[in-house]
Amino acid sequence: MSADAASATPPWHAAYPKPSNPAPPAVTAEEIRRRFDDGNLPGKTYVLVDLRRNDHEHDEELRVRQGGTIHRSINLPAQSLYPSLPALYDIVTAGGVTEVIFYCGSSRGRGTRAAGWFEDHIKSRGDSSLKSLILEGGIAGWVGAGPEYTRWMDGYDEKVWTKE
Repeated sequence: MSADAASATPPWHAAYPKPSNPAPPAVTAEEIRRRFDDGNLPGKTYVLVDLRRNDHEHDEELRVRQGGTIHRSINLPAQSLYPSLPALYDIVTAGGVTEVIFYCGSSRGRGTRAAGWFEDHIKSRGDSSLKSLILEGGIAGWVGAGPEYTRWMDGYDEKVWTKE
């Protein structure tokens, strides 16, 4: 594909409506780490959703590696999330979850968009008890906060995160 053709291709998210809230509420990495340190892990009252797709996988040919994910996160790539929002809603509400926290590399693109879409879905259901949040700074912010954060990662690979 030529550079001109690639630039003419709309981004993946253009197929879906823009979220009503372009700046959903955020939770800090420090707050999540404190929960972990206190034994309050994801899966009971809150869920962490890693939205990365290609940057979540290990692919030697593309030279892309995830470098790890925050402990007990589920991976739901942003590119396929929108049609799955009703199922995600049903699953988390059936389980008594009160917060769904989305993150990507920085939580400034996919994370914000996904949290906004889910917030819209929650409102469309008339639900005021479930919150849709982003993890401030995303996975890069989590890793950059140091060892007390990276110890709470599955598959953490320091080499992926250090500049050579």
